[in-house]
Amino acid sequence: MIEAVKIWNEPNNKSHWDLELDPGWTRFAEMAVLAGKAIRSVHPTLTRVLGGISPIDPAFMNRMKTAGVLEHVDAVAVHGFPLDWNLWQIDDWPNKIAEIEAVVSVPVWVTEVGVSSFGAEEVQAWGIKRTAQLLGNRSPRIHWYSLYDLPTTWEATTRHKEAEGSSYYRHFHMGVLREDGTPKLGLAAFAEHTDVLGLCQWFHFEDHRLDEAVGWMRRLGVRHLRTGLSWADSYRPNALAWFDRQMEAIAEFDVTLTFCFTPEHRGIAPHHTSAPLVPEEFAEFCARMIERYCPSRSVAGAVGDKPEPIECAPLSL
Repeated sequence: MIEAVKIWNEPNNKSHWDLELDPGWTRFAEMAVLAGKAIRSVHPTLTRVLGGISPIDPAFMNRMKTAGVLEHVDAVAVHGFPLDWNLWQIDDWPNKIAEIEAVVSVPVWVTEVGVSSFGAEEVQAWGIKRTAQLLGNRSPRIHWYSLYDLPTTWEATTRHKEAEGSSYYRHFHMGVLREDGTPKLGLAAFAEHTDVLGLCQWFHFEDHRLDEAVGWMRRLGVRHLRTGLSWADSYRPNALAWFDRQMEAIAEFDVTLTFCFTPEHRGIAPHHTSAPLVPEEFAEFCARMIERYCPSRSVAGAVGDKPEPIECAPLSL
């Protein structure tokens, strides 16, 4: 079932939002407010989460508070990778959560946390165990990133690609399964903590790993899954057919569904990080997806030829 929806992904990270086009995140705040309102208009109880921030920055959250964004979400999310990219140590996790709790009055979710096996698989396995210890009692949702390594033939979503050196290549080693689906040492460590840790696994358009991923999540005892539907992908041929297939495949899990990525032809600049020309269009996309995959009981009979409604969770934090 869909238990929550996330509005964007890492909006304070240059790889996911172009701050040069939107100084001060003014347009982002407008878009987020519109999306929060649109989601609430079609579903009165579904949990709305402000897209996971990376880096964890109380000043950014204060900006969102001043702009009125926090009035239209029910939780906020943070992302952290202290053994790979952040300039703080893994034992600082409780303090990082507290920094955001001091600013907001809603729960703080950890919707991406991970450790790469770039240097050694043993480091990742230890990082899984330590993360579960540190965060198990500090956040209502913790999503480990990720199940699979990123295929080497794909690109990681970063600003400067290979010019970033080892920071770039670490993106390809975040899974507890290798690209070919074989287990790493971290898989056993993750399996010991699925009572605490959910998964964050992005599925690309027509991703060949979808069915195998569902099988692995069942075997591992995963309950909570975070994934996404791309606004940009919605303009591809047969987009709804793929969205339908993905959502049917993961319907048995408690899903946090992320909406993000600007279609090139609908942005101020032709890039997925761009602010949209018309923020209302993103809000409309969010509403359409909720109506299709998580309709409110009060409107479930009006979905026409859409798939059978997926059960949605009431607001519970």
